[in-house]
Amino acid sequence: MVRPSLPRERIILGLDPGTNIMGYGIILAKGQSLKLLQFGVIQLSKLDSHELRLKKIFDRVLGLVDEFSPDEVALEAPFYGKNVQSMLKLGRAQGVAMSAALHRGIPIVEYAPKKVKQSVTGNGNASKEQVARMLMQILGFKELPKLLDASDALGVAVCHFYSKGKASTKTTSWESFVKENPGKLLSK
Repeated sequence: MVRPSLPRERIILGLDPGTNIMGYGIILAKGQSLKLLQFGVIQLSKLDSHELRLKKIFDRVLGLVDEFSPDEVALEAPFYGKNVQSMLKLGRAQGVAMSAALHRGIPIVEYAPKKVKQSVTGNGNASKEQVARMLMQILGFKELPKLLDASDALGVAVCHFYSKGKASTKTTSWESFVKENPGKLLSK
């Protein structure tokens, strides 16, 4: 007799990295159903230096990883803007968030912002508010968060669930990240 397989449970931590506000969202995926575990933001703007902000990102992401034991971390990939200094700071924030997950051996997957919006709303050009409202329906929470960075991070986690973990970039260690991303390394 063949027994039907039980739906696999997995916890997904979604991150929307930022240097002033960083969003996070944690969902439990069981088969085809999703359950919201927690979402919120990490306030960084009151810290005086960029270095202290990076330390807080590392500490808080590591704390979330230790508390919820996610099976995977999905984060929003960098978008390209005109301000080079802002891009560098954002890249550092993303790298520190990745480092915290990799420190515990949690696989990381990156998704482009348009891919996240497309997965959640069906429109890659959707507004943050449209993404948040659709997530309210999908996950059953009642109020829009005050800071949409939290719902953006949830969107990344939901996008990962819909993608079945198959993204263009999946990293399980610094060694594999370096191997898969030679163009992101600086030469001396």
